[in-house]
Amino acid sequence: MSKLKIAIQKNGRLSEKSLELLKECGINISSSDRKLKSLATNFPIEVLFLRDDDIPQYVEQGVADIGILGENEVVEKGRNIILTERLGFASCRLSLAIPKEEEYQDVNYFQGKKIATSYPKMLQKYFDEKEIQVEIEEIGGSVEIAPGIGLSDGIFDIVSSGSTLVMNGLKEVEQVMKSEAVLISNKSLTEEKQQLLDKLLFRIKAVRNSSENKYILLNAPINKVDEISKILPGMKSPTVLPLSEEGWCSIHSVIKEDQFWEVIDQLKEIGAEGILVIPIEKMVG
Repeated sequence: MSKLKIAIQKNGRLSEKSLELLKECGINISSSDRKLKSLATNFPIEVLFLRDDDIPQYVEQGVADIGILGENEVVEKGRNIILTERLGFASCRLSLAIPKEEEYQDVNYFQGKKIATSYPKMLQKYFDEKEIQVEIEEIGGSVEIAPGIGLSDGIFDIVSSGSTLVMNGLKEVEQVMKSEAVLISNKSLTEEKQQLLDKLLFRIKAVRNSSENKYILLNAPINKVDEISKILPGMKSPTVLPLSEEGWCSIHSVIKEDQFWEVIDQLKEIGAEGILVIPIEKMVG
């Protein structure tokens, strides 16, 4: 039987989150030393541990069938692959930053300036579209120190919290793109491997749905069920069960986590009581 080969970053936060996602999908990866690859014990999948900037090339060439990496690397490498699924973790942005003491009004500030980055193709495309001439200094790491040592006038790099910029005397001035972890795939998978990928995607979506939703239970007057149903549509409609106390019922439903507080306030105003919110382990649509 064929195995689906998945490439993930060999170390770092994205690597750990990728392995955690596979674990949440019920896939047990053997505890090898992870120098190069590991096999799953209960799903036909083999994990290859690679440099993140090599993953697009290996997926395009079929060395790996699929891969998990940052969308920024997919855009920068420009390989002929399929962006199959956004995964919702490892969110960041790619931004331009300059020394904090510099005055900045708009992107024309960069006309004729030198910018240090690990993403030269993405940056060049951005400035070409703006019709701004810049000099790009490509460096492999520690981009944020470039202005301080006189290597560049500014930088283009990944920003998460912005604390690294502050520590190096820089300020963020332009956001070029947002990025998150994505799953990419080879364009020429066999039918058998495509079926395995579909099974994996089914599990991934169930895990993502569970993390984005909460299960909610509450007690409410029966005459308020219609109002509450408009607030809590759930997957189809709320489950309504009678209580021993006459005129009252228990309502069960699902809400989006980002709507939680707004929904709770509305429910309380209507007269809901005993509201209980529970995490969902898996959610299959």
